[in-house]
Amino acid sequence: MVRPTAQRRTVAHLRATFGVSERRACAVLKVHRRTIRYRSRRPDDGVLRQRLRDLASERRRFGYRRLGCLLAREGMAVNHKKPLRIYREEGLAVRRRRGRKRALGTRAPMNVPQGPNQRWSLDFVSDAFSDGRRFHILAVVDDFSRECLALVADTSLSGKRVARELDTLIATRGKPLMIVSDNGSEFISRAILTWTQANGVEWHYIQPGKPTQNAFVESFNGRLRDECLNETLFHGLRHARQVLADWRDDYNNIRPHSTLGGMSPAQFATFRAGGIPAALSVLQHTNQTRGLYL
Repeated sequence: MVRPTAQRRTVAHLRATFGVSERRACAVLKVHRRTIRYRSRRPDDGVLRQRLRDLASERRRFGYRRLGCLLAREGMAVNHKKPLRIYREEGLAVRRRRGRKRALGTRAPMNVPQGPNQRWSLDFVSDAFSDGRRFHILAVVDDFSRECLALVADTSLSGKRVARELDTLIATRGKPLMIVSDNGSEFISRAILTWTQANGVEWHYIQPGKPTQNAFVESFNGRLRDECLNETLFHGLRHARQVLADWRDDYNNIRPHSTLGGMSPAQFATFRAGGIPAALSVLQHTNQTRGLYL
């Protein structure tokens, strides 16, 4: 019986059970009467508490920091301690999933592109429908703005299909200077080699067994699996495509990104329109603060 709330409950129980006075109950328990009579003058946080619960139920994999960013966008600007206190009182802590072992060795600072469309990262993610059938997702990420450029879901994705999806992206966004991927069979196929020669795009393959060399899309894949794939039971390919499209729109336009100073990728791209040096300053400051290394 350490916390004042527990002491108040115990004193109330003694008084109700044995009919003793407050003075007698406090003397028996060796509790100061001021502690029992104290009434909190803390302002009512009912609206903030309810909104935090609603956001946590909508985004079950968000911690209190990202939820705090969403609250600030809605005009509920408070310091970081109040959302943390309510977050703990409401039992909203995110259950940690077991991570994989990480490679040891010398780490070098990650080189950040100097502007959008300079480097795209590609990778595949797999999942299953409710009936057990497998399907694959091609993820394309802009390494500068962290925007998800495409989430292509299908039961089979060949090198020719990857080339067609890249042509569609280039038609709307322009041609990147470099594309980074692993050594998967789809990426080293004859169709991709022909495509790179025809479009004049440099294609960089990471070393086998070194996924950290493609860290931007690997980090994105972790968020995709944690916040979308593991939270959804897919009934078919049409359902999967719709869910992925909605999540991609939310990721690009609403979800706070820690390495972008709490902005969403779309907000960061808009901010970058005011000048690339200003956007780079946000990235460099955030990366130096968080120690972003390979």
